[in-house]
Amino acid sequence: MKILLAVDGSACSDAAVDSVARRPWPAGSGFLVISVAEPPPLAAMPDTWAPTMDLYNRMQAEGLSRATAAVGKAEKRLRGAVGGDMKIKTNVLEGFPKEAIVQEAERWGADLIIVGSHGYHGLKRLWLGSVSLAVASQASCSVEIVRSGQESPRD
Repeated sequence: MKILLAVDGSACSDAAVDSVARRPWPAGSGFLVISVAEPPPLAAMPDTWAPTMDLYNRMQAEGLSRATAAVGKAEKRLRGAVGGDMKIKTNVLEGFPKEAIVQEAERWGADLIIVGSHGYHGLKRLWLGSVSLAVASQASCSVEIVRSGQESPRD
């Protein structure tokens, strides 16, 4: 079985990692742990509001650094839990999570995608979007959405 685990370093993401780490998986299962670094949002602003290239590059590097840290943390947790016969790969991608997760799952041939849910409601969901909902509606394989157990306040 090929399991793609998408992480972002949040508590919701940690809940998904813990969910994967706690359960038994068929022998020979493979895991691909990914994180997607989004491009800085200021890049699309008019010239008068746009950041300098130096600032833009630092923001991009910070996003990649956070994604790399999230993947490393998840990989360490999984390696300690699933045993030596399981294959664990990692990948840090650049792009928009809603699209990149689905594309990577298709490219790798995933049987299952596991993502955490921030549990946004109302206006936050409208403005920030729901990565887990987009992945669940667009993926060609099964998708599991893990809630962190913390209830998000409704807007």
